Amino acid sequence: MSHIQDYAKLLDDAAHHAHEVEQFDTDNRLSLDDAYAIQAASLARRAARGETRVGVKMGFTSRAKMVQMGLSDVIWGRLTSGMQVEEGTAIDFKRFVHPRVEPEIAFILKKPLEGNVTGPQALAAVEAIAPAIEIIDSRYKDFKFTLPEVIADNASSSGFVIGAWHDPRTDFSNLGLAMTINGRTVQVGSTAALLGHPLRSLVAAARLSAAAGEPLQAGWIVMAGGATPAEYIKPGQYVSVEMEKLGSVGFHV
Repeated sequence: MSHIQDYAKLLDDAAHHAHEVEQFDTDNRLSLDDAYAIQAASLARRAARGETRVGVKMGFTSRAKMVQMGLSDVIWGRLTSGMQVEEGTAIDFKRFVHPRVEPEIAFILKKPLEGNVTGPQALAAVEAIAPAIEIIDSRYKDFKFTLPEVIADNASSSGFVIGAWHDPRTDFSNLGLAMTINGRTVQVGSTAALLGHPLRSLVAAARLSAAAGEPLQAGWIVMAGGATPAEYIKPGQYVSVEMEKLGSVGFHV
């Protein structure tokens, strides 16, 4: 069990002090259970520093990415208060190692959501939906990692920015979106890229978090996963996402 705590400290220190680390599982010996145990132990260190749990992020939510990684299921990570960036404000680039951004849709829950639920049951637990941006930042050198390593590293989650909240009765199954950096469009996509419908990502979040003994709670945010490939960011940029029906969200670097 000591290696769980050792790797958790390694990754937490890397995230906390924004420095890269070498891979430690290049031969894929680490089980996915161990990888999630490392993630949990790493995030517990953040809690000890005063950060609170605010939700869940989903990863590898495109079918193509799942096939590429040899996965039969999505992966997930934990969101904390220290990761939230207020919309329209600036992030300090020095807080990150080699950050990238992905356009997403976010849910906020009005009641707990646990276990194997249906799409309608999941939707009934949603208070509101919003356009969002996730800041991902693998702590591994050269952004190279195995599947267990990325899970251990909180599924690369480092920050998130949420736009204005909207009525979840809006049809969000196939909303067009564009991500721009300094006004130049860098990615175009649709919310349908998320497992065919973003609600499936929320259903998966309910199942996986409950299986880990941490069921989704009222007030938690669920980031549904990247709707397009990620883009690197650098100082001096303004990153924004415009989403059909839901408006825009952005931040400065």
